[in-house]
Amino acid sequence: MSAIFLSASVPLIGRGDYHETANPFLIQCAVRELVIAVIRQHKIVWGGHPAITPMMWSICEDLGIDYSESVVLYQSNFFQDRFPEENQRFRNVVLTDAVPEDCAASLSRMREQMLSREDLAAAVFIGGMDGVEAEYDLFVRFHPEAKVLPVAAPGGAALALAKRLGCFDEAELHDIDFAHLFHSNLKAIVSDRLEGPNPLINQEPDGA
Repeated sequence: MSAIFLSASVPLIGRGDYHETANPFLIQCAVRELVIAVIRQHKIVWGGHPAITPMMWSICEDLGIDYSESVVLYQSNFFQDRFPEENQRFRNVVLTDAVPEDCAASLSRMREQMLSREDLAAAVFIGGMDGVEAEYDLFVRFHPEAKVLPVAAPGGAALALAKRLGCFDEAELHDIDFAHLFHSNLKAIVSDRLEGPNPLINQEPDGA
């Protein structure tokens, strides 16, 4: 079974200007529609952001998913005293070693381990802050021909990424039909990886 990496969070005030375009309700809707669209055919892999992990638990519980087969949660031990309560309810949690007294290095270590998985066939970006940009750069380094899908309408870093890649026209940037978006862009994923180059990884636009 191939896996889809989810990079998502709800932007916070004081962490750049990502919150200015972010809509937390649409972030939640998009995450839910992604799970519904892919969970029966693909694993979902994500880093344990405290705003997303409870959301993922609620969605999986509603769907009656066998969590150990369907989702993989990565978490750095640097944050062990701040893990969301829902971490304990997931069966498949990968804990990565902390770098003592270094949050950034601990996150980098976790992301390297998470994004170097050989079963990742696609990445979906929803909302988010600077971590979305860091995870995009790492993902395409490890999987240059995998599908990349920034979901623009909920705003945040994913909107900035969609604009940067030139993936969508202006109307599509505001499209909230997430079910159609995931169906049309992720249905081509077969087996353990995509066939052919990624149509959504474009050269940087002139002047970027």
